[in-house]
Amino acid sequence: MFIEPNKKPGKEKGWIEVICGSMFSGKTEELIRRVKRARIARQKIEVYKPSIDVRYDEQDIVSHDENSFTATPVDSAVNILLFYQGADVVAIDEAQFFDSELPRVCDELAARGARVIVAGLDMDFRGEPFGSIPDLMAKAEYVTKVHAICAVCGDVALFSYRTALNSQQVMLGEKESYEPRCRKHFIEGMKSR
Repeated sequence: MFIEPNKKPGKEKGWIEVICGSMFSGKTEELIRRVKRARIARQKIEVYKPSIDVRYDEQDIVSHDENSFTATPVDSAVNILLFYQGADVVAIDEAQFFDSELPRVCDELAARGARVIVAGLDMDFRGEPFGSIPDLMAKAEYVTKVHAICAVCGDVALFSYRTALNSQQVMLGEKESYEPRCRKHFIEGMKSR
């Protein structure tokens, strides 16, 4: 279980937190929970999301449970540095959709004293590492892996199984295109394709 640091970020006290897991595992929900707690602590917050993610809202980050928080959509990770206004907490959702500059950007923000909270898929629909999440996990002070429930058997799910026939790595979708699966049912599903 993740225990939030009790220190308020300062000029030399930045760090990186990664929340990762499969689709429907509660990554955005956990990100929003941490951001709301920072707001209660009266910390200055900035939230970013990739501009390509318009599934629920063009601007807000929105969890599958429909909790939301206002965000700034950006086209590339470097733009986060351009918009950064010295916030105590910088939250980044759907990090797997950002370019390969995201780990460097997060390092820079942490070096400036920000608590950087990043949420994203750790694996793509093939079960392979996705985007910059593995690099961010290696650089992070804190990593939280959350799990969904397998849509087939109800066991712990760590894979995002794509039910739609599409071979592109990035395909925006929800319950109509993906379901969480345990290892056994993910492997069975991939073999049946």
